[in-house]
Amino acid sequence: GERDGDDARRRAGDANERRVTMERSAMKRTTRRATHVARASSAETTDKPLDHVMDKLRARGKDAVQVLMLLSLFACWYGFNIVFNIYNKQILKSFPYPVTVTLIELGVGSALICAMWASGAKKPPTLTKEMLKPIVPLAVIHAVGNLLTNVSLGKVAVSFTHTIKAMEPFFSVLLSALFLGDIPSLAVVGALVPVVGGVALASMTEVSFCWAGFLAAMGSNITFQSRNVLSKKMMGLSSIKGAIDNINLFSVITMLSCVVCLPIAIGLEGVHFTPSTISAVGVSVQELAKSLMIAGFCFQMYQQISYMILSRVSPVTHSVGNCMKRVTVIVVTLLYFKNPVSPLNMAGTAFALRGGVLY
Repeated sequence: GERDGDDARRRAGDANERRVTMERSAMKRTTRRATHVARASSAETTDKPLDHVMDKLRARGKDAVQVLMLLSLFACWYGFNIVFNIYNKQILKSFPYPVTVTLIELGVGSALICAMWASGAKKPPTLTKEMLKPIVPLAVIHAVGNLLTNVSLGKVAVSFTHTIKAMEPFFSVLLSALFLGDIPSLAVVGALVPVVGGVALASMTEVSFCWAGFLAAMGSNITFQSRNVLSKKMMGLSSIKGAIDNINLFSVITMLSCVVCLPIAIGLEGVHFTPSTISAVGVSVQELAKSLMIAGFCFQMYQQISYMILSRVSPVTHSVGNCMKRVTVIVVTLLYFKNPVSPLNMAGTAFALRGGVLY
């Protein structure tokens, strides 16, 4: 009996020892698991701020690229416009046929548009008779507007033409009120006062002033703003809405304007782009052709880039950028051509441009 009792106690002791050993093993496993979880949690807490910083850097990088792209587009817009105005003025001084020059520049633009569509850079639009009906009048107006601008550039200084064209907001408000029923606020009307006053002051003190150049620039203001108002109405038509975007619309208008200019050029000026006529005015055929190609290329590019910028910024930002472009063109062409300018003339130009920014 005593031996049986000893065996029972020994078995109970062994069982207790095994239980203690198992409990200790379980505690060790729990401790290791807790340590692993703690380390993982610590790693996550250290990784999260780093990931957040990297996300911020990536977002800022994307924003910086977009800003740089936009600044590059503005620089190209201004640069192409400046080069166009300088070459255009030089061409019209030596080859005084503004309608022929307009026709050739629109022709160069049309060739570039065809190349754009053929290369696949832009898908060409599918046009119907219903779409062409409202587009053709816009093309006629566009052709006349460019023709009048070239007439003005041939008659007066580039800076004066652009000072007069600073009155575009005035005609925009006037035509929008007449045809769209958009009544301007008092603030808008107030912003137009320095525009009109500045142009009047600049005109009275302009050394190169002549009525033909002045009226041609005013006519281009009316035609271009009429085009803008009609474009706004046309884009709301069921046959146009969603069927063509702004870039393709401008491309179609440019090509149709070239067709419109052809009979006008022949009817008003005849066929003057011939070696004999060019030699008669004392210009090299090669140099004139090169200048016309450059002017036509720059004309098309600055118009195309203008639409690209408009798709990225608000209309207000685009308008302010356009006013600053006009300031840049006026300053650069004054320095390039060394036109004499009086203090009153500069003051009038500054008032007109300031009014454009306020508008």
